[in-house]
Amino acid sequence: MADARPTIFALSSGRPPAAIAVVRVCGPNARLALEKLIGRVPEPRQAALARVRDPQSGEAIDEALALWFPSPHSETGEDMAELQLHGGYAVIAAVFGALGTIEGLRPAEPGEFTRRAFDNGRLDLTEVEGLADLIAAETPAQRRQAFRQLKGLIGDRSEAWRQKIIGALALVEARIDFSDEADVPEDLVAPALIAAQQLCDEIAAALADGGRGERLRDGLVVAIAGPPNAGKSTLLNRLARREAAIVSPYPGTTRDVIEVHLNLDGYPVNLLDTAGIRESREPVEQEGIRRTRERAAAADLVLWVIDGSAAGGAAGDIDKSALSSIAWLVRNKLDLAVDKLWISSESGFAKCFSISAATEAGMGGLIAALTSFAEDYFAATETAIVTRVRHRRALEDCVAALKRALAQGASGREELIAEELRAAATILGRLTGRVDVEDILDVIFRDFCIGK
Repeated sequence: MADARPTIFALSSGRPPAAIAVVRVCGPNARLALEKLIGRVPEPRQAALARVRDPQSGEAIDEALALWFPSPHSETGEDMAELQLHGGYAVIAAVFGALGTIEGLRPAEPGEFTRRAFDNGRLDLTEVEGLADLIAAETPAQRRQAFRQLKGLIGDRSEAWRQKIIGALALVEARIDFSDEADVPEDLVAPALIAAQQLCDEIAAALADGGRGERLRDGLVVAIAGPPNAGKSTLLNRLARREAAIVSPYPGTTRDVIEVHLNLDGYPVNLLDTAGIRESREPVEQEGIRRTRERAAAADLVLWVIDGSAAGGAAGDIDKSALSSIAWLVRNKLDLAVDKLWISSESGFAKCFSISAATEAGMGGLIAALTSFAEDYFAATETAIVTRVRHRRALEDCVAALKRALAQGASGREELIAEELRAAATILGRLTGRVDVEDILDVIFRDFCIGK
């Protein structure tokens, strides 16, 4: 099947101009491409200095390092070649032009190299997702989680679970198919159900992580909410260290939710600046307030900001319905307040801070508390194996199938027990991409960059 595929090529390094540009060629004509461009094929997995020439004109394009990875000992499992060139636009364009003149070669599509590695069994689907997450990782914590995923954190565990389910299924099917054989034990279903119960408990325990694996991948959500003109946008800009939101003295400036990604001491945080919550008859502002309430309710933490310099900024004036289960009160505009001795706590809030976003007074304590919150929240992610919604749904479906099999155990209907165990094994096979995953492959690979 691999020989029928076209040979693909792409730039696999960063955007030019750069010091080095890595061009990868993969497929049955990768050897031919090397012969055409450098006149020879280097020893496998050994870098060789070579002059790259246009195969039609013979003009020298560049001097580069060439590498040759014959199948199956390559990243994709197919023949693969690499040229490590100087990273200028003209050099890359000339090499691409030369490769395009060779019969059977075409530019690669996004994720096509990784797709071939998957098709050839070099990566399972969870490892592919781990690779995508590793490329997209913005913080050390995300990088560590993605690397564990790439190295089989959930894929290996899921395959081990699948093999145990297949073992239990074999016992039940043996009882069904050979019940009249004298040498087949009478009670094969009971040990199968014991194994199913153990697996059900083990997978359920893996799911009981509070969704922290997915949250680490996507980022902790912190919503800045409160009444209009309390300094929410100024606070967002101070935390982001840039002018991410428009600041004005006029209430209602922020109409929609503004999202900023932060790296707090290695942990990803999505900071949301929301519209001021107040009574309004203006339709656009009403929609902004509706979205604010929705995002604040779903956030992991809400910073409720009030104008501490104005009269009436007390707990009784705060709309508690807009808050999630964890909320901190932030009294802003310390620099404008007549009374600097604000109380340190408020009923209904986990923490209370007095700051001036304009002068940054008190900001150090708030940032330290946010960092500590993120650290505590993600403390258990080192053991979390579920990092995507797809994984969670698959494992939940597997647990449901195992529970149905256990429920059939009391009825003694062995055929139904076998059917549910078979369904559980199939679900885990879909998780790793071993069976029937064509409908989700395009969704996963479309987000890859070209050349990977």
